[in-house]
Amino acid sequence: MATDGATSSLSLASPTNLPIDVAACHAMILQLLKGHQQKDRTIESLEHRLDLLLRKLYGRSAEKIDPQQMALFADLLKQLEQQTLAASASPPPAAPPAPKPTGNGHGRRKLPADLPREKRIHDLPADQKPCPCCGKMREVIGQETSEQLDYVPGHAKVIEHVRLKYACKACDANAAETGAQIVLASKPLSAIEKCLAAPRLLAFVTVSRFADHLPYYRMEHILARYGIQIARSTLGGWEAEVATAITPLQKLMIQQTLGSRILHTDDTPVDVLEPGRGKTRTGRFWVYVGDDDHPYVVFDYTPSRSRDGPMTFLKNWGKDESRFLQADAFGGYDGIYAGEAGGLVTEVACWTHARRKFFDAQASDVAGSTQAIAYIRLLKEVEDDAENVLPAERARIRQERAAPILVQFRSWLLSQQATVLPKSPMGQAITYALNQWAALTVYLLDGELDIDNNAAENAVRRIALGRKNWLFCGSDNGGRTAAILFSLIATCQRHDVNAFDYLTDVLTRIAETPISRLPELLPDRWKAHRAAAAATVPA
Repeated sequence: MATDGATSSLSLASPTNLPIDVAACHAMILQLLKGHQQKDRTIESLEHRLDLLLRKLYGRSAEKIDPQQMALFADLLKQLEQQTLAASASPPPAAPPAPKPTGNGHGRRKLPADLPREKRIHDLPADQKPCPCCGKMREVIGQETSEQLDYVPGHAKVIEHVRLKYACKACDANAAETGAQIVLASKPLSAIEKCLAAPRLLAFVTVSRFADHLPYYRMEHILARYGIQIARSTLGGWEAEVATAITPLQKLMIQQTLGSRILHTDDTPVDVLEPGRGKTRTGRFWVYVGDDDHPYVVFDYTPSRSRDGPMTFLKNWGKDESRFLQADAFGGYDGIYAGEAGGLVTEVACWTHARRKFFDAQASDVAGSTQAIAYIRLLKEVEDDAENVLPAERARIRQERAAPILVQFRSWLLSQQATVLPKSPMGQAITYALNQWAALTVYLLDGELDIDNNAAENAVRRIALGRKNWLFCGSDNGGRTAAILFSLIATCQRHDVNAFDYLTDVLTRIAETPISRLPELLPDRWKAHRAAAAATVPA
């Protein structure tokens, strides 16, 4: 009866009708406490999401920690450093001393020596050349030179292709009987036949769109300043044709990239117009960064974030030897690690992702998140010290110094997991790190592996910058076009190649280049060939 009375009393929320039975009161108090705890968790979760949203919209993108917070764990950092150094049989080789800066880092830099220079000589007026003492003409005894950087705005011009016709006048008289033999001079093949734009203009549009992130309507206005009326739809059509022309190079880059033993990959969303519905849907760009022996950056586009994207791209990757794929914890890669794509691929997780989870948990648990970040900071310091050594030596340093830190870090995570709420931001950060622990520690085994996936994140950042300007892709075909052109631009930037000069030359030559010589047009080989040619030119 007490239980039934408690149930009926609990259903009455009026202060004037409270239960008298002790068991009913206890039941009500427990129910109120559970409701209060649930509301606290909900409020904490909403505050966490709001904090992330506000920081994303208005805050700094850099994930910096207050130095005063890190000072709270100075003893911990010092203790861990002493333990790891004492555990190593021999201290790691000291890094070569950095060259001392010659100044304060500010001031005017020297202008590039290869820039064209226009010399302007400033002479004395004729009435100041006679000596005021003796009246004789003064002589030049030296000069002072200063440089000033100038900019010549781009200009447009028209190229007239004149093809001469030849005929034999002696045969013209008998043309009715023998037929006139008229020969028309040929012109070089074009990457895009019957296109109004010359290679240099096509290169300008491509670089403006995919390196400088200008939308087509801005380029339309830029060209209009020179009296050239080109519709933005025409500019987009040109880019589609450019992508078609350089598709063989994109395929070569993909083939080369898939030869990598280690790949970095990441993805990012993009809005795609959906004709007929008046709204957009979400497509996906994927980036794959090759290793140092295959130094290419290639992009792929898929209409969605399904696992089919990486599964198709990496099909049979690793069938001949084991490979390493460094990515985030997206479940779409699990099939690749399980061998469903036909290769033996080991997962390598990213410590930057793990750190970001703890950084985002600062609002709810400052002490815990800062201590976790302190551990990760120690791991990054080991990487800094081992940056300029051979892979084998880097692996040895990691085993001696990073492995003990990881053991202590994992023990600390397990102890904290028992004290924090699983659904809290700190609890989720700890769960993420422990679930990914095996993949997070793979980098210890191989000195060629990176501790983070920053290579792919930096490569995919250009998509995020572009999205803020051109906002969306016009179609799935537009997404695939963008993936091809982003690949060429990103690889040029990786090799410090002037993308405008490169595309101008490639679009001029690619139509007449045999398939067997197409690899010569890849950005890294193109740069090497240009450097070798410049070295052979006499000064």
